[in-house]
Amino acid sequence: MQYYQLSDGDTDRLVASTDRGTYDLTAAKPQLASFRDLLVAASVAEVSPDDIAARHVESGNELAPERVDTDQTVPIHADEVWAAGVTYQISEEARREESDTPEMYLNVYDADRPEIFFKATPSRTVGPGEKVGIRRDSEWDVPEPELGIVLYEGETVGYTIGNDMSSRSIEGRNPLYLPQAKVYDRCCAIGPSVVTDIDDPHSLTLSMSIHRDGECVYSGETNTSEMVRTCEELVSCYTAHNAVPELAVLLTGTSLVPEEGFTLREDDRVDIDVEGIGTLSNPVTTV
Repeated sequence: MQYYQLSDGDTDRLVASTDRGTYDLTAAKPQLASFRDLLVAASVAEVSPDDIAARHVESGNELAPERVDTDQTVPIHADEVWAAGVTYQISEEARREESDTPEMYLNVYDADRPEIFFKATPSRTVGPGEKVGIRRDSEWDVPEPELGIVLYEGETVGYTIGNDMSSRSIEGRNPLYLPQAKVYDRCCAIGPSVVTDIDDPHSLTLSMSIHRDGECVYSGETNTSEMVRTCEELVSCYTAHNAVPELAVLLTGTSLVPEEGFTLREDDRVDIDVEGIGTLSNPVTTV
C-alpha cells in the first residue's frame, strides 16, 4: 500500500492509495493522523500497518487525486535520517574525483563495513514541493537521489525517496568535513510517499532530472540492482550497537552524480523518480 501525508496548513491527514483509489484514513479514524500513528496501532494490534489501513479503506472516504497532489507534505516525520555512502561504483568514482584523499573511498567501497552517517533531523528535512538548500559557503553542490528505507523500532516497514543534498567542495577539501557537507538547513528531502509492499527493493528504476530556467540541464537513470550492498546489510550495520529511534529513514546511497563542474543554483528544480514510489520534486534555495 502507498501512504501520503497531507496538510492544508491547519490539519494533517494520512491517506492510503490502492489500485481502487485514494482514501482518507484520518477521516475514518481520527487517531490515524500520521504514518507513525498507523505503525503504533499496528504494533499494538500485532498486525501489519496495511491490515489496519485496509479496515478503514473499506469504510469509504475516497479523495480526489488533485487533493493529494495539492496538499502533499513529508510523508513520514522520522526522528532521524541516516545515510549510506559509496554503495554504487559511480559514487565511489565521483568521490575519488572530488577528494584530495581518494584512496579512502575505494577502501570503503570494497570493505566489509559500509559507510553509515547521520544525515538530518526533522527540522532539517523538507517534503515534496519544499525548497532544498545549498550552502552559501560551498562552490560545488549536487543532489543525490536515493532509495530510502523506513524503519520502525529498527525493523523495515516500507520505502520512500530521499534527496541527500551534498556540498562536494566542502567534503572534497577534507573527508573530516563530511558533517558540514551533509548536515545543514534544508539538507534533506523525503517523499512523496511511503510504500509498504515493494517486493524487491534491489530492482527498482531510479531517475533524476534537474531543470533550470525551463530547460533540463541534467538527466540520468539507473537501477537499484547496481548497489553493491543490500538493504538488509545496510539496516544491520545502522542498527548494530546503536540506540536507534522509534522512527527512522536510512538512505541507501546514490548512483546518479552530475558530471564534474556542474553545480546547483538558486531556483533550480530537482525531480527524483523511483519506480513504484513516485516523484519527489523540490526547488533549490541558498541557505
